[in-house]
Amino acid sequence: MADDSVSYQRVLGFDFGTRRIGVASAQAITGTASPLSPVPARDGIPDWARLDTLLAEWKPEALIVGLPLNMDDTESDLSHLARKFARRMVARYRLPVFMCDERLSSHSARGLLMDVQQTRKGRLPSLDSTAAVLIAEAWLADPRPIKP
Repeated sequence: MADDSVSYQRVLGFDFGTRRIGVASAQAITGTASPLSPVPARDGIPDWARLDTLLAEWKPEALIVGLPLNMDDTESDLSHLARKFARRMVARYRLPVFMCDERLSSHSARGLLMDVQQTRKGRLPSLDSTAAVLIAEAWLADPRPIKP
């Protein structure tokens, strides 16, 4: 759907889940992302109105969806659901949507949040949106055109 040579400046990253979908806004100029509030989902179906609002507010040029692969590179049931979510995003928003290998992103996000919690007090970002930050930053660092 997109020319692989195109550089996207603003993207939204998503960590798909059946109950919550983590979201992060990212920019290519810094290569960094920031967590946003996760989007609720019911049985893998997101709150589309909330996603519509996020896209209208952040105006991304592309969307990045984490692809939860098994350690042996095979796909799981959740991988298939994440791909389905990505295809629905393509149809709904008419934006380039790419998948990003997200193996161990939740594990890394959990460790990152534990480190942050030790250095400051107060409310921490959600695990899901922290994983979305890692997904978006990984894709910005190596923007592979993996299609849904």
